Amino acid sequence: MSPVDLGKAVLIHFSGHDHPGLTAELTSTLARHHIDVLDIGQAVVHESLSLAILIKAPTQGSYAPLKAELTARAQELNLQARFTSIRPDALQHWLHGPHQQRFIITVLGRSIAAGDLARVTAIIAAHDMNIIRIDRLSSQLSTEDSPADACVELAVSGAVSREPLMRAEFLTAAQELSIDIAFQRESIFRRNRRLFAFDMDSTLIQGEVIDELAKLAGVGDQVSRITEAAMRGELNFDESFTRRVALLKGLPAERVYSLLDTIPLAEGAERLIRTLRLLGYKTAILSGGFTFFAHHLQQRLGIDYVHANELEVAEGAVTGRVLPPIVNGERKAALLSVIAQHEDISLEQVVAVGDGANDIPMLKLAGMGIAYRAKPVVRQNAPQSISSLGLDGLLYLIGVRDRDLHPHEPL
Repeated sequence: MSPVDLGKAVLIHFSGHDHPGLTAELTSTLARHHIDVLDIGQAVVHESLSLAILIKAPTQGSYAPLKAELTARAQELNLQARFTSIRPDALQHWLHGPHQQRFIITVLGRSIAAGDLARVTAIIAAHDMNIIRIDRLSSQLSTEDSPADACVELAVSGAVSREPLMRAEFLTAAQELSIDIAFQRESIFRRNRRLFAFDMDSTLIQGEVIDELAKLAGVGDQVSRITEAAMRGELNFDESFTRRVALLKGLPAERVYSLLDTIPLAEGAERLIRTLRLLGYKTAILSGGFTFFAHHLQQRLGIDYVHANELEVAEGAVTGRVLPPIVNGERKAALLSVIAQHEDISLEQVVAVGDGANDIPMLKLAGMGIAYRAKPVVRQNAPQSISSLGLDGLLYLIGVRDRDLHPHEPL
């Protein structure tokens, strides 16, 4: 592509105390001089304004009066103005240079300290990534009172080839700093998710229903040993699940249903689902647990889809069998695809959330897979991992700011 004749390009940077009307005043001055604007960006941090405008100034004769007028107008507005000439080769590189992928890095924690930001930005710099924008999504970053949610979002650009190494380094940093660091490619789908699919046990609720049933049946230790064997890879999910359910035989049905009001929701679950519904998202439970509890959550939270295992009850007691097919990892992924097709959406628009090894297939299939307070093997295999915040912290990963939900709170 042949070079474009842009004449003289100048970057004008204004800084100072922000107040309404500044940008209108400055761009009106440009308009009176019939100036072409090539690029513009503005940020305000605690009422401190930084406004940058890249302009095309074809001739020295028209540029000098413009510069004088802008300088004077900036002084009247209590702003500082700085003018920087842009070399033609730099401008051509900006127009036609090599494409660089944009990424979104989300830092989450109960508080975010300078050391956390220093570690994250050092990794970004080490991989020759350029920070384009930094935005605080939470209402605050640290507090002397009780810990709250804190979140900073960084938009960066750089080579796609750096992504695998950066992901590994961010995972290590997150573990050492006790924060979470999510790393996503920027795309139209990131801003247009439409379905959240959740595991249930130890994800939407604080505990495992089958473990609680085992305690009621007096077989808690036996079920735990089978679970541990499955986690060591000695049993697959179907075999371990079938053996655990068999141990529940004879448990009275009324004792089964007594669990409905005893296992609490996960931290932030109710706020997350309420907000997702407000924003028009569809929600689903894809669980290796039991339908009786999943349907209870469906009614309580307003979940759209539920798929779980049917615990067989006959003559007032558990039979020790589960009705096929068993909802295992592969079936979760298949059901996720079915729901997406039914809703006529791309899998890129799906967010899947889970904590166990049988969640990995759906976490990898979804456009965004999130390991929530998960086992190490799941965190290592999931595209994203969240452990420091409640479930409502996932809202930050789809770009929701606290001030979006509480517009009357101070920025």
